[in-house]
Amino acid sequence: MIPVTVFKDRTVALFGLGGSGIPTALALIAGGARVVAYDDAERSRLKAGEEGILVQDLRTIDWSAVDALVLSPGVPLTHPEPHWAVRLARNAGVEVIGDIELFCRERQVSARRSPFVAITGTNGKSTTTALIAHLLRTAGRDVQMGGNIGTAILSLAPPKPGRVHVIECSSYQIDLAPGLDPTVGVQLNLTPDHLDRHGTLENYAAVKEHLVTGVERGGTAVIGVDDDFSAAMADRAERAGTHVVRVSVRRPLADGIWREGETLVVSEGGAERFRLPLGGIGALRGAHNAQNAAAAFAAVRALGLAPEVIAVAMKRFPGLAHRMEEVGRKGDVLFVNDSKATNADAAERALLSFEDIFWILGGKPKAGGIDPLAPHFARVRKAYLIGEAAPDFAAALGGAVPHEIVGTLDNAVAAAARDAEASNLAHPVVLLSPACASFDQYPNFEVRGDAFRDLVTALPGVTANPKSTAPVAQTEPARGGPPHGMPPHGLGGNAGGHPGGKPPFAR
Repeated sequence: MIPVTVFKDRTVALFGLGGSGIPTALALIAGGARVVAYDDAERSRLKAGEEGILVQDLRTIDWSAVDALVLSPGVPLTHPEPHWAVRLARNAGVEVIGDIELFCRERQVSARRSPFVAITGTNGKSTTTALIAHLLRTAGRDVQMGGNIGTAILSLAPPKPGRVHVIECSSYQIDLAPGLDPTVGVQLNLTPDHLDRHGTLENYAAVKEHLVTGVERGGTAVIGVDDDFSAAMADRAERAGTHVVRVSVRRPLADGIWREGETLVVSEGGAERFRLPLGGIGALRGAHNAQNAAAAFAAVRALGLAPEVIAVAMKRFPGLAHRMEEVGRKGDVLFVNDSKATNADAAERALLSFEDIFWILGGKPKAGGIDPLAPHFARVRKAYLIGEAAPDFAAALGGAVPHEIVGTLDNAVAAAARDAEASNLAHPVVLLSPACASFDQYPNFEVRGDAFRDLVTALPGVTANPKSTAPVAQTEPARGGPPHGMPPHGLGGNAGGHPGGKPPFAR
């Protein structure tokens, strides 16, 4: 735990007692703050009360006594409209922040020079975060990894000299972190996503850019420049005096890291400095993973790792659960778990990585559906449609791709495995890459991916991949909203009551 001392002897309201809410409340209490917390879900309130956290409806407290509202990242800050707790705080002139901001403030006062790497982007940030942590650990560094990838940031060990915090940041978390100040800030890419939470693509881009503009003096911004928004971010950051390392998988760069086939080329001043082969690293297959690897290389290079050390460590990367995870084989059939592909852009990266695909997709649809994937339909031998999106996806596939609506994942795995095995193709791939959120049938994409892994490994004759990993705890609600059928802001529980009678914050 990281005790948050910056609010010692001050009063903090907290809304949202899900994945990061309770650890945040306990970190504030450990640092000496007075915390009053609430959640719309009774079970979340009950769980918090069992942890000794004061739980009270924030509509009944005296906001003039409150110094800050700490908001769970899954709770609407601006769009489609501010949550009622946000409106109460703003009406009282109380700042609204999140757990990433608390970490940044605590780092400022307790271990200002401890390295801090923050990673964002529409797609690829979890793989890049895990890869950066892996490279640093392999090189013998003391590493703490968390944030949107799993462990709540304030549940990690505290900052100290020599300890590196590698933190995945969603746009929701960045929006609640005005003081975000990483040593190395990574912005991978930007495509339309979460517009229900940010209103417009321009607003979404501005939030992402905050991670880059916040890079501390003397730090490094690593930016993928293959989309116009991110390329503009790189130019603005450089003009502002930040050291920028550009990354591209589409074109050569005179200064930066770029992809040439299955090799990354590191260039400086128009001259080639280093080549990093990626061929044969299954966990880093495809152009999208080349971008992730290039960004990771730049980030750890900025922290002093030698290129030769990075190259050796890169080959040992086991990959990330639910992202292009090779679960197992049955004869020539490869089974791939890409459950983390919750939108079309992410699914496109998987489709571009394989030929002869038996594609399992569907779930709770996102804006745009799968229409942008039409140029890649020729790679798909057959599609198996599940969940709420199945009828619309069937219409989108039309006569371009043979398909059937199978409804559930177990039916899809059985049908796809049968057809792939009977195809007599040299390298058929059964690919779960849903292009959808999971909330219509599963609490999050991890549970969906776990179910796929279990179904595949239970098939007769399947040889499981020993490198297929258990998932890093990560909740899809932090990225895209609450699970279908669940209360909007509660992912855990704990009823109200506070020992000792009426709480001191009631008005």
